[in-house]
Amino acid sequence: MTEPDVLGRALLKAFADRGYQAVFPDADTVAVTLPDGTQVKSDIREWRRYAGRNSMAALPGIAAEFVEKMEGDLRRAAQADAAPEGDLRLRIYTEDALPQEVWDTLVVRPLAPGLLECVVVDLPDAISPLHKSALGGMTADEAFARALARSVDGEPHHIMTRELYGVPLTHVSGEHRYVGAHVHVLKRYVDPAASPHGALVAFPIPELLLVHPIGRTQIFSAMHAMQALAARHVEVGEKALTPQVYWWRPGAYEALDEAAAPAGGGVPDLRPVRAEIDEENAKVSLYSDEAFAELVQRLLDERRD
Repeated sequence: MTEPDVLGRALLKAFADRGYQAVFPDADTVAVTLPDGTQVKSDIREWRRYAGRNSMAALPGIAAEFVEKMEGDLRRAAQADAAPEGDLRLRIYTEDALPQEVWDTLVVRPLAPGLLECVVVDLPDAISPLHKSALGGMTADEAFARALARSVDGEPHHIMTRELYGVPLTHVSGEHRYVGAHVHVLKRYVDPAASPHGALVAFPIPELLLVHPIGRTQIFSAMHAMQALAARHVEVGEKALTPQVYWWRPGAYEALDEAAAPAGGGVPDLRPVRAEIDEENAKVSLYSDEAFAELVQRLLDERRD
């Protein structure tokens, strides 16, 4: 195992070779002084573990790669800070994809249990979360509203309905990672007057939003189909999000004007639901909140009448 001080010296030399002054405030952190005098810090624990598993001969190259990656990250951050309003988009992340310690620095908010929505800058070669320091004269809610408008109406998307196990599932899809933003405009795909119980929705991958209006088919059949398709996309998709299915319950958010709703700081009412179906023993276990359980019982009773 290569000694840590050898790793450190190799990394400091790599920074020096690129014209940077770097020091170690502690063994797990490197602090780099940029040309404008700004100092940035980076956690190097993973890098030390990776570098320590390699040979001494490979160490200079591994250190140089770390410096080049850090330069790229800093360059993209600078581009994001200077990005025009038209480059803002809304992207859905899982909670564990964005470390909680950075939430206070980014334009991000909870969307549903397990999910966050984040204002990002759509750069030519990257997607970079927007820092609050780059809001300029905008409020965070205004940034969300503008990012949402660009994601929903400024990006191409497709709508089709396909059946799985006899259950019609609406696919809102696109060749970009902002499709999940369409959850804010579900009234375009599900008429609350025709479907007062709302819909089942899922965000398996960034390029797809699955929707099934509740009431069109037997509820457990609908949940089974949604869960199966969401799980399949998570299994094979790139940068998959979650197989979790949510109950979209239309309410106060949907009563607002579509253009004004996002600027008010609200989000749709999305509640996680899950059904485990034991076909052999003809049993179903439902995992949800009390309101959804009561709705399921009413729907089942209506079908029996």
